Amino acid sequence: MTYRTSLTALALALTPVLAPAGSAAHPSTAGATATAATKPGSNSGASSVRWKSCPAYSDEVIRSLGVVEDKVAAFRSLMRRLECGTVSVPLNHRDPGGRRIDIAVTRLAATDDDHRLGAVAVLPGGPGNSGYLDPVLRAALRNEEMAGLNKRYDIIGFDPRGVGNSTKVACPFPPPGPQQPGALTEEAARKIYDAQVAANQRCGRSDPAFLGQLTTENVARDLDLVRTALGESELNLLGFSWGTSLGMVYRSLFPGHTGRAFLDSVAPPWTRIDEHVKGSARAAERNFGRMAAWLARRDGTYGLGATARKVREEVAKLVRAYDKSPRTYTDLQRPVDGSAVADLARRNSTQWTRAGKALAELRTATGTTAPPAVKELLGAPTMATPVPGAPEILNRTMNLAVACNEDSSRAGFDAAWRDYRQLVKRHPATGRSWGLPARCPGWPLPVQQATLKRSNGSLVLAGHLHEFMSAYDWTLQTRRAIGGTVYTVADDVHVSTTRVPRCAADVVRYFETGRIGNGCEGSAIPS
Repeated sequence: MTYRTSLTALALALTPVLAPAGSAAHPSTAGATATAATKPGSNSGASSVRWKSCPAYSDEVIRSLGVVEDKVAAFRSLMRRLECGTVSVPLNHRDPGGRRIDIAVTRLAATDDDHRLGAVAVLPGGPGNSGYLDPVLRAALRNEEMAGLNKRYDIIGFDPRGVGNSTKVACPFPPPGPQQPGALTEEAARKIYDAQVAANQRCGRSDPAFLGQLTTENVARDLDLVRTALGESELNLLGFSWGTSLGMVYRSLFPGHTGRAFLDSVAPPWTRIDEHVKGSARAAERNFGRMAAWLARRDGTYGLGATARKVREEVAKLVRAYDKSPRTYTDLQRPVDGSAVADLARRNSTQWTRAGKALAELRTATGTTAPPAVKELLGAPTMATPVPGAPEILNRTMNLAVACNEDSSRAGFDAAWRDYRQLVKRHPATGRSWGLPARCPGWPLPVQQATLKRSNGSLVLAGHLHEFMSAYDWTLQTRRAIGGTVYTVADDVHVSTTRVPRCAADVVRYFETGRIGNGCEGSAIPS
């Protein structure tokens, strides 16, 4: 999942069932518990790592994690190397003698211990995503280039507080109500807003002592206690999406314990959700211009117009037409209205082929069942059914609490309605996909925001030139706020850097040498 645009994402999956998996011991952990050496200036409240057996997963669960069939055996082999444990930390870091919670930690030890350079902590997205299996999924198993990072570095994964195998709570979220198709009216928007206020108040008041401690700063402080427990003098950081915010905060709080940091799809140096939506919406509409030009060059295939301008006009016309006359298909859970058309228009380049087909189908669609490409892209259920025994991918409560604890906007209805109308007017192709930009109204807990600081440490900010989930301008804003080197990825795909072999090679070379180029091409545009 992804930074602030993932704030409305739905939780998936179940907590994993723990079973012995033959976890191998790191050279520094001779017994079941590794006690960290006491270091000058180390965090109060530090404890040892309590090592235990790693989870065992069925082949079905492994495939549900995105592991292709011919990599299942390699996944199992890596799980035999993975070490799993917990570190006890204070719930409230201002009260280190008070209530304690557990942070679930994993480690994939460097394969060349004689030439080991240190440890790289993988910082997951969200907020609320699990990072427990990231040493395997985001590093060793991702591609040959990323696997090389594990040669001289331990790879550290963890579930942030409130997520997965770490201590967490669950808010009583109501089931989603029926979606009213067609243009969003002010009356319908107010009902949505009022329901959001009620849900936020119910959640925030359910366990304020715990929920009030779900912040990026507290996760960063947890991570430094993990560092101490592992016996590391510093952590190198590999952050993705919301993990880039976590990396910024960790580096600001603990510059002396931060090594090299590579942050991919950089978050802005501020936490206003209303401004986040506006920036993402501008970037999405700009990127649709690239998609429109691509479709225009293939007018013989898609028939949406021979120029980018004609494609833009045709898609905006489709948005208006389907808002005026929504369609309901017997084999599609969501109605197809203007928001569904706009959703197709803001897809990234890896989906342009299918999105173009779906838009073309909607121009002439008839019948009671959805056209093939429309069904493929819009037919996913609102809430996926988890595979039994699968690990938690996203914790909705953590997602909401961190977002709202740090959001100083908490827009009133009038402001949210005004912003929504502006989105639709200014962005005719994609603006309808955003919905009412009000995430945190009624959240009853106080705003808590971390202070970002500059430091002299090595920092690379990987910004994707055309993506909207982390707009490229935010990378430049972040550099102005905290420094660092900008690494430009010339694509529109969120956190793609480590997935593209040439870019991944740059990432690994950076951690090995401290040197980085200007950027890479990223994900290729379809031919």
